[in-house]
Amino acid sequence: MNKKYSKHNSSMNDNFKEIERFQKKEITGHVLYRYLAGREKNTKNKQILNKIAKDELRHYNMWKKYTGKDVHYDFLEIIKYKIIANTLGITFAIKFMEKGEVLDQSIYAKVAKRLPEAIKILADEEMHENELISLLNEKKLKYVGSVVLGLNDALVELTGALAGMSFALQNMKIVALAGLITGIAAALSMAASEYLSQKADGNQNALEASAYTGTAYIITVALLVAPFFIFEQLAHAIFSMLCTGVIVIAVFTYFISVIKGLSFKSKFIEMASISLGVALISFAIGALLKMLIGDAGV
Repeated sequence: MNKKYSKHNSSMNDNFKEIERFQKKEITGHVLYRYLAGREKNTKNKQILNKIAKDELRHYNMWKKYTGKDVHYDFLEIIKYKIIANTLGITFAIKFMEKGEVLDQSIYAKVAKRLPEAIKILADEEMHENELISLLNEKKLKYVGSVVLGLNDALVELTGALAGMSFALQNMKIVALAGLITGIAAALSMAASEYLSQKADGNQNALEASAYTGTAYIITVALLVAPFFIFEQLAHAIFSMLCTGVIVIAVFTYFISVIKGLSFKSKFIEMASISLGVALISFAIGALLKMLIGDAGV
């Protein structure tokens, strides 16, 4: 009998700790959404963020009925998400935070056995919150497609070009300069093409879209060419260039996967395979040209 009571009491304590943790998350979310609303200039976005902040406070008070006490927000979490919001945008910060809450579903399911009504109410309100989040209109996200275009084209084209030129020319400085010239020219060409494409589609912000494309391209070019100025050994430069390309792909793919709610793994594998595949083919072409030029006595 004592064992049963002890087991029941332990289970209740575990539930109490979990509920207290949910309560802390809700008040932390409330403080964060209120902060984001305060810095938001877009009136519609401000209204949405204030509405979600109120919802989070209501969730907090719902859990408070079970714990019977006030819980302070997580200061470090607030600092973390403020930094994320200021660097990567409010949409990414919110989606990243909400993605973390999905990991708590198994814990929610355990608590739901004892508090089914509370969990149902919370689930309904979180569905409403997700609908509100989808209505957020962040200006910079309008140009994600333009950034993808510039970044993807630079990764595929330049990794291939640098790999091919490396084997064909066998000269670090020449490869680096040729890569820069090729990259900058391609960036300007891609930006111009994006401008004309957006203009043809009737986009009034065609110039901004082209600027995002060109900037993404040039930044990627700088990152990929840098190893050829840093390392003395050609093999080290090529390896570093490929690693840099994979890191750029991983970072940007993760950003997109969070914003769009897509699978990171499948998108990363797809993009990395294309870039590395093109680099391998270009490397083989460079080797072939080197052999043919050598045979010609040049």
